[in-house]
Amino acid sequence: MEKVVVVGCGSYMDAGYGCPGEWRCLKAAALGEGKFESESQVVGFVKCECPGRTMVPNTGMTMKLSELKPDKIYLSSCMANAKPDCPYSTPEEKAEMLKGKFGIDVVIGTHDYH
Repeated sequence: MEKVVVVGCGSYMDAGYGCPGEWRCLKAAALGEGKFESESQVVGFVKCECPGRTMVPNTGMTMKLSELKPDKIYLSSCMANAKPDCPYSTPEEKAEMLKGKFGIDVVIGTHDYH
């Protein structure tokens, strides 16, 4: 079973949109739906805080504290599809930062649920 860390948009969380950390990302991971290639175990869930300066260090701390090292990092669908877009960086830029720092694949998006 693939082990993953999910990074979600803190603005969406704080605005009460129910994303991330609620049932959609977790359901998609557990069932291997959406962007997940197979059933996956979420070993960490990180909240990106504007303007994104803490995303990489918080992901690193999550990975360090987890006894189950992740195989991939996923940027949540709310982060990948935010409207309005993040004014600080694109999902692709965030993915490159994470991949550059940790050397593991980063997938943009988690699910297609509405």
